[in-house]
Amino acid sequence: MKIPKKIPLFFNSLNLKFSSQFKNHLKGDNLFKFISILFASSIFLLLGLMIYMLVEGSWLSIQTFGLKFIVGTTWDPAISKVFGALPLILGTLVTSAIALLIGVPISLGVGLALSEYLPRRFGFTISFLVELLAAVPSVVYGLWGMFVLIPFLRDHVYPYLQAAFGFIPLFSGPIYGGGVLTGGIVLAIMIIPTISAVMRDLFSAVPNSQREAIIALGATKWETTKIVVSYARSGVIGAAILGLGRAVGETVAITMVIGNKFQVWPSSLFDAWYTMAAIIANELLEATYDLYVSALINVGLILLIVTLLINVLARLIVWRAMRLVRGIVRE
Repeated sequence: MKIPKKIPLFFNSLNLKFSSQFKNHLKGDNLFKFISILFASSIFLLLGLMIYMLVEGSWLSIQTFGLKFIVGTTWDPAISKVFGALPLILGTLVTSAIALLIGVPISLGVGLALSEYLPRRFGFTISFLVELLAAVPSVVYGLWGMFVLIPFLRDHVYPYLQAAFGFIPLFSGPIYGGGVLTGGIVLAIMIIPTISAVMRDLFSAVPNSQREAIIALGATKWETTKIVVSYARSGVIGAAILGLGRAVGETVAITMVIGNKFQVWPSSLFDAWYTMAAIIANELLEATYDLYVSALINVGLILLIVTLLINVLARLIVWRAMRLVRGIVRE
């Protein structure tokens, strides 16, 4: 039986059509891959440009003071024209640490309440309010801190706190209202919505099969909650570091409540201090000569480096936590 000549021609045309369509799809995939890689690489370009501009702007300060700028404890732009950023670095780290100590436990409780304990309808309303707080501008937090929080803490909280713990140097000394502890509290209030929203999503992403299996073994609600937190441990650490990154770089709110006093170490938590972001916001417009401007830009460069180190440390902690969890699961 002879095969008609039209049939092989028909299949050949189908083959050519399919191969051309496949080549077109392949070209489209390669183009999309190239564009995606280009966009991802732009992050490194932007970061490199930021570092380059900061280094260029602070080069005069780097040449003049070198590493002494980091460990220096004098900031005198008027007479001796000597600049040191150690008190600023310490002020930034201490206020951010206070914010974490206050904010992370509260955020953990809010995230667990929204994902594990509250009914869905009520939890949805609270979640909306939490996310709304994260969108409030920092200047609003600063104004609220100045006119509401500082008088309240000065008149109703700090005196009792000092009466109870005044034997500790950290809680001794005069009470002004604004200061290190007030700055840490304002930063904690600012980072709580962000950390809470991330933790809620983390706990909600834990599979229900895990909860059901734990409950089937006779675990209580509290024991089930602990297992859920352990399951999302790496994400919890990442959320805390995310809040720390915002606390370190906060400018307006901390400037309005911390007191802005340049000193190596405050006499107590009620005393005023300074941060890197605050001194840039306060003095950049007042800088009247090149070395002064360069010193302020150098502070910005140090702030960027500190933020990058915090994020790298967070990634290492998350990587280690994930590695430990995988090791336990394999065992």
